[in-house]
Amino acid sequence: MLYPKLFTTLKSYTRSDFISDSIAGIIVGIVAIPLAIAFAIASGVSPEKGLITAVIAGFVISTLGGSRVQIGGPTGAFIVIVSGIVHHYGVQGLILATLMAGILLIVMGLARLGTAIKFIPHPVVVGFTSGIAVVIFSSQVKDFFGLEVGQVPVEFINKWKFFFQHFSSFNIFSILVGLGTVLFIAFWPRISRKIPGALIAIILASAAVTLFHLPVETIGSRFGELPHAFPVPHLPTFDFSTIRHLIQPAFTIALLGAIESLLSAVVSDGMIGAKHRSNMELVAQGFANISSALFGGIPATGAIARTVTNVKNGGRTPVAGIVHSITILLVLLFFGQWARLIPLACLAGILVIVAYHMSEWRSFLGLLRGPRSDVAVLVTTFLLTVLIDLTVAIEIGMVLAAFLFMLRMSQVTNISVIARDAEEEEVEDTESVSKIKVPEGIEIYEINGPLFFGVSHEFEEVTRFVSKMPKVRILNLKDVPIIDATGLNSLNQFLKKCQHNRVKLILSGVNHQPFEIMKRSGLYDQIGKENVFRNVQLALNRAKEIVSVN
Repeated sequence: MLYPKLFTTLKSYTRSDFISDSIAGIIVGIVAIPLAIAFAIASGVSPEKGLITAVIAGFVISTLGGSRVQIGGPTGAFIVIVSGIVHHYGVQGLILATLMAGILLIVMGLARLGTAIKFIPHPVVVGFTSGIAVVIFSSQVKDFFGLEVGQVPVEFINKWKFFFQHFSSFNIFSILVGLGTVLFIAFWPRISRKIPGALIAIILASAAVTLFHLPVETIGSRFGELPHAFPVPHLPTFDFSTIRHLIQPAFTIALLGAIESLLSAVVSDGMIGAKHRSNMELVAQGFANISSALFGGIPATGAIARTVTNVKNGGRTPVAGIVHSITILLVLLFFGQWARLIPLACLAGILVIVAYHMSEWRSFLGLLRGPRSDVAVLVTTFLLTVLIDLTVAIEIGMVLAAFLFMLRMSQVTNISVIARDAEEEEVEDTESVSKIKVPEGIEIYEINGPLFFGVSHEFEEVTRFVSKMPKVRILNLKDVPIIDATGLNSLNQFLKKCQHNRVKLILSGVNHQPFEIMKRSGLYDQIGKENVFRNVQLALNRAKEIVSVN
């Protein structure tokens, strides 16, 4: 259903709902500020772009989204792909890729792909999520340890070689700030779960560095003053050669955004007892990314941690997400100048915590004890994410998972020939082929499972060798729920072989989907209505008539 949740909830909206949503929105807005800044810097862009994204995308996602409590904005999942795009194509390339990803998301939503995306294999999701966590951690080593080095290599192995070679240039004060931030955020929930620990850590770290004049790099020393005005929307420069190169990264952004937003929506549904509209959520994510790109922002999606924070603080309608965006906007316009005092080592400490929570190490270890095929998908996706590229990791992970799925389905499907017996015996159970005594001159084939391209070769092998050509062949399809084009072709070839050998083909127990496919292709007419039956016993009676006549 393509109808925003905001319009649904406003029909019965009350004053108490507004108060509850406003409190939750302000709290989650404060939580989002340090994260938005940290994600932007880690992605290779200026800090205000993270805040702009949180304002614009967060507002659009809450206004048009299919979830009651979704909070949108920049997330850690995008850091790897965004930093790669910025490195190769610059900020304008990133804006163009975000715009393209937004269009893809809208198309996915209009094509009703919201439900299908939920079926992406768990090992693929855990593999690239854990890989992203490792890459995020690696990207923060320079600022966390205050290494006085120049440009850090992009490649993972070269990056760590570079760190080890220059580790002697560490800054002890940066280490203390970064380590102090990690420990403070880790233990802060014991003091308060209402006030975000990351915000308090930023305030304390900024005050300490400023008051004691500690030689630690800050946002101001690297990026200068943050702008006090909101940017004017503008279209990026369109370069068709660049667009061609950005198709894959844009698809990765769209897929990541879809996965994370729908996962966040599912989690929040369980917390509030609601049901989100997945396709509307994808459309909203698309418009949010287009809007973010027009204002010079970065990719955005539903943020699980901020959505959970919203729910725990009383947010129950999209109004909370709108208030969250307005809160960030006010901070950007009136308090943005204070952001220049934030130490980069503190932001690095925050992202180390984010990477730890993203790592899903418990799920990773659990999957390593599972089937070898799942382990192969998990490890392959993880290593490709870390060592090569997130886009490649998702593509190969999905292809590998699809092949393994087809292998499992082919193992589930069983094709057998029911032995012939000269004695005839009627059975009451018309569905039990194994109990039927098959007369001379009749052969029954039984298929259990989907008849698709993964098993069509097996069907051809089973039907290739026969000791004596029968007069009638019965094909029992009672346990075949679906058939694809390759399976249909196998049936067509089987029919031609029967016709060539003057063997009559009879079908029994044909289910709805295979029946419709056969009718549309003309195979049903070739076999003949008089040779298609509801069950195998009726088919066997027809076969006996044919044998007796011959």
